Amino acid sequence: MTSTSPSKHFNLSHKRRRLGDLLLNADIITQDKLTIALTEQKKTGEQLGRIIVKLGFVPEQVMRDVLSSALGQPSIDLDKARLDPTILAMVPKKLIERHKVLPVHWDPQKSELTVAMTDTQDVAVIDKIQAQIHSGITIKTVLAGQSEIARAIQKHFGGEISLEGVIHELETGSIDLESITDQSGQFSHPMVRLVDMLLSDAVHRDASDIHIEPELGFVRIRYRIDGVLSDVRNLHRDYLSGLVVRIKVLAGMNIAETRAPQDGRFSMTISMRAIDFRVSSQPTTHGENLVLRVLDRNKGIRRLEELGLSKQTLTILKLMMAKPEGIILVTGPTGSGKTTTLYSMLNFLNTEQVNIMTLEDPVEYPLPMVRQTAVNPAANLDFANGVRSMLRQDPDIILVGEIRDKETAQMALRAAMTGHQVYSTLHTNSALGVFPRLLDIGVSAEILSGNIIGLLSQRLVRVLCRHCKRPYLPNALERRLLGLTPEQPCEIFTAVGCDHCQGVGFKGRMTVMEVIRMDEDFDALIERGAPKTAILQLARKKGFLSIAEDGIRRVLDGSSSLDEITRVLDLSKRLEK
Repeated sequence: MTSTSPSKHFNLSHKRRRLGDLLLNADIITQDKLTIALTEQKKTGEQLGRIIVKLGFVPEQVMRDVLSSALGQPSIDLDKARLDPTILAMVPKKLIERHKVLPVHWDPQKSELTVAMTDTQDVAVIDKIQAQIHSGITIKTVLAGQSEIARAIQKHFGGEISLEGVIHELETGSIDLESITDQSGQFSHPMVRLVDMLLSDAVHRDASDIHIEPELGFVRIRYRIDGVLSDVRNLHRDYLSGLVVRIKVLAGMNIAETRAPQDGRFSMTISMRAIDFRVSSQPTTHGENLVLRVLDRNKGIRRLEELGLSKQTLTILKLMMAKPEGIILVTGPTGSGKTTTLYSMLNFLNTEQVNIMTLEDPVEYPLPMVRQTAVNPAANLDFANGVRSMLRQDPDIILVGEIRDKETAQMALRAAMTGHQVYSTLHTNSALGVFPRLLDIGVSAEILSGNIIGLLSQRLVRVLCRHCKRPYLPNALERRLLGLTPEQPCEIFTAVGCDHCQGVGFKGRMTVMEVIRMDEDFDALIERGAPKTAILQLARKKGFLSIAEDGIRRVLDGSSSLDEITRVLDLSKRLEK
């Protein structure tokens, strides 16, 4: 392969130095942020683009596209690309993992192999790839983000073999050389590597929780994926003590205390992503039960448009957020995506013109330009006192993690009454359940009237795998649930299972939601203590669609299955019609 000329090296270096100017001219970054990144570059010597992404100033996808344009180099979005295993096998796995490169396309007519790299002009790495493949093959490079490549490598070269090797090592005492080789190149205890691989595997599978459950003669490990628990591994009971101790050490918990519940947390970098783990231990009859909540910072914040809401619902939400003062309440059970929705709304409003402050228990995902505070009972910082303190910080928008009692509710409503936009959550089964719940904890109807912007109630339902979902004609009972007449033509889908969805039939989750935008008519009903039926009747006149109806919409458009909707939502009332 022809080596790169010195003049080409000079031009590339010149373009790299101008990366900051490109970002400035495109209004992607401010001069202050560029100065901070340049100062950090002097300390670390790292590439400027990577520093800007790491500091959170520019998303990696935007940086990739800017570099692609500046260098005249094509780019690829690996998160959306479908990679052929036979093409991946053309480059040795060790070289792929060491240099973070990925073969993505093979053109047999030109004998040309396309390789994704973060630095497409790294001649040394290109030469190493060339030396490992057939001499007649030409290498073409495309730009890809560093974390995108890391995720793709983890996806296609996961640690299943190494995991089996570590377990074999623990059982026999013989060292598995394949499982020892990690990024640091250092040997570590097999139990340490076993925990690391379990955590990495859970992140790779998009698990939200990891359960380590002691039984009489074994340890069951389960992941919660898309809201449903599934067995992933059963280990001998002898491993329980080592697993518990290792995770407690990581989480800063007391390893000597086994009779009382404990909480802890820790962070790890997996596939170039910062992952937080919240750990809870609970003593049981067979030993300590551990549950780890997985918090992927990269997945915590989604654009409103990515929540999968209908156009009508999305329009209503944006109208509600345009009102400068009042409170918006999001309801639903634990694990229904309330925090994700609130973060998406704050991210939509997050500009340099507003001061956004949050009070959470705990802070789950970092938001740029947002002042986030975790409640701390030991410091007398609960929700009520925290809101009282934040009101002295000149906020425009306030997020209160949860309204649990009368004092917190009154402080949140007081903030809404004094010209602030307030967001919070409440545990109720429906949007209309907010009023009896707030009245029950002691908030007067007069305070509620005129201060609530809108109400949201939501659930998360699994999305059918697009590779294997199968259409069928609904039977008579299913037609009644869907609100269809016997003559009405309809085709809905059911889950099947394939390699893409790991045999489950579903991949990912989406939001089903009901929304009520408050106005003077609603306020009048609330103030005079009207029953829930009267409020619902008024909502229907204004075009209100229940969460069940939104779920049915998901079945009819092929996004989810009727079985999944009935698992999450109660549709029995539809049979009474």
